[in-house]
Amino acid sequence: MKQIADERVTQPAGSSASSISRDHLLATLTLAFERDLDTTRLIQRDHFGPLRVQKPLYPEDPSICHAIVVHPPGGVVGGDELKINARLARGAHAFLSTPGAAKWYRANGHISRQQLTLDVADQAVMEWLPQETILFNGADILLDTNITLNGQATYIGCEILCFGRTASGEKFDHGRVRQRLVIHRDGKPLWLERGSLDGCSKQMTSPLALDGYTVCANLIAVGATAPANMLQAIRSAIGDASAGTGKFGATQMKSVTIVRYLGHSSEVARAVMLAAWKICRPALTGQPAVVPRIWNT
Repeated sequence: MKQIADERVTQPAGSSASSISRDHLLATLTLAFERDLDTTRLIQRDHFGPLRVQKPLYPEDPSICHAIVVHPPGGVVGGDELKINARLARGAHAFLSTPGAAKWYRANGHISRQQLTLDVADQAVMEWLPQETILFNGADILLDTNITLNGQATYIGCEILCFGRTASGEKFDHGRVRQRLVIHRDGKPLWLERGSLDGCSKQMTSPLALDGYTVCANLIAVGATAPANMLQAIRSAIGDASAGTGKFGATQMKSVTIVRYLGHSSEVARAVMLAAWKICRPALTGQPAVVPRIWNT
């Protein structure tokens, strides 16, 4: 029987202690999961800087390994860079989340970056469902996500972005967010999204962009061709979860299903995303939708 790999502290290739600015944090996390009989095991857990997974968890079934990605500083300042890499071997099933909201602070003249790279082997399932991301006014952020699927791999990912600390009366009226999402299957491009939002531009109020809303959320599910009734079930469920607030929609294009929400409440956005996930997960993976306890804390 395979054992969990020891946690290791590694230094990024091509870097040295003197090349990493004391003012900016570079943090990397590399994970690998492997199927061992009826259990998905975390076999690699390497980190550099303040980004790590403490231990694998099995709150629902040994075949599904939960890993909580922890960023001890609690927030990302201008110039910080986070790199998360995860690799799933054939038949493995990993669920990655975070313990709370991520906070991206004012840029102070420097760009903050997050690079997420996921490599999912045939018949493996990767679920990436972090909690919401709060973008402080003046933040300058680059979010880059690369997903590689092989064979009959499945991916379900979600993001919730909150523009400004609205509970404190803060608006996101200056700053910038740039995003890039690329999904490949067997070396061929399957999905590409690029976006850029400037806090002082008309994008914040344009009906073609945020339309004045302060929270946006997206869920993307990629796997086998979904059942014919799944899309209608999602639309009905997210309509109920939105409680008549904000805007929402769901689209299905062959093996890709997209769910989007615009509103003013991160709690409603979370309810909408979970409602969609509860339908997508069993439909695409055959596993019941057990809401992770970390999302209720």
